[in-house]
Amino acid sequence: METNMKAAVKTADGKFDLQNVDVPAILQPDWVIARVRVAGICGTDLRHWNKAEEALTGKIMGHELAGEIVATGEDVKHLQPGDRVVIETLLGDDTCEWCKVQQYNLCPHLYEVRMKTLSQAFAQFVAGPSRKFYKLPDHVSFEEATLLDTFSVCHHALQLSKLQLNDKVAIIGAGPIGLGQLQLAKLAGADVIVTDVVDASLELARELGADMVINSSKEDSYQQVKEFTLGRGADIVFECAGGPSIPTTLPQAVSFSRIRGKVVIVGGFDPGVTNIGLEWQHIQMSEIQLVPSASYAYRDIYPEMQICLDLLAKGQLNAKKMITHSFPLEEINKAFQVAQDKESTHAVFVALNI
Repeated sequence: METNMKAAVKTADGKFDLQNVDVPAILQPDWVIARVRVAGICGTDLRHWNKAEEALTGKIMGHELAGEIVATGEDVKHLQPGDRVVIETLLGDDTCEWCKVQQYNLCPHLYEVRMKTLSQAFAQFVAGPSRKFYKLPDHVSFEEATLLDTFSVCHHALQLSKLQLNDKVAIIGAGPIGLGQLQLAKLAGADVIVTDVVDASLELARELGADMVINSSKEDSYQQVKEFTLGRGADIVFECAGGPSIPTTLPQAVSFSRIRGKVVIVGGFDPGVTNIGLEWQHIQMSEIQLVPSASYAYRDIYPEMQICLDLLAKGQLNAKKMITHSFPLEEINKAFQVAQDKESTHAVFVALNI
């Protein structure tokens, strides 16, 4: 196979430059190499785009991807060249206490390990342990499979929430995570209200099964949630916006919660201290639980990505509706701009054809 490949490398000013780099190697007998076919742009990627970050300069990024196997290590038996796969990029150090019990999403070295190997989706090839490469059914496209990382994040949050049949759920944010959370909550038997500030995203939420949608920049979302929940507040609130919005959306999520409700924090934070004012007396006196959710790993004996792949393959999750734009890798900076300007572009999930 080739020894060089195209890759989008992060520049000092925070954009991407297409370069020729070395193809990654099979470093262990149980490793494989895959040709990336489609990669996705997620909210975490957007928080790093157009931003000067010395630690990421010269790095290949991206962690939502699907492709096909091109080479296997000598110990790999369940995969062979030509197999179509979705690739899980969560890879810990395999030595810490959390990795040993399949909670590798909490590995203290998660990001430094994954960034060296599988979290390099914006390139033609990736290499890593074969257990992280899941075979795709013929009827699941590469584009659909690229959303499985998103669905897996949502599944993990759903498990932590302990959602029950007929729960009243509020979701803040109608991006890919919010729309994935919506679909899983509906599958689990909840009534769901979704808030956002982009009408096109809210319309998509309605098409994907939301019982009610609210544009929180135009309507009184607190009052609407109260009415939706018969005055009690939501049993579970999923904060799915994250990033720069979270100082606004996390207090909003708390206000949506009923007494003894839960607020599940799915949207990501930037590194460092984030100052957020919360009504702590209200939280304490109402026994509202704040539940942080970090990526995904296993549910009991089942990989959460495999669970979501099964649901997608059975038609119980809709990825096609969430893919709004597609660009070649050569236009990665344009793709990021479109993904960022969602109010004008109506972008939800932006795919890159590698």
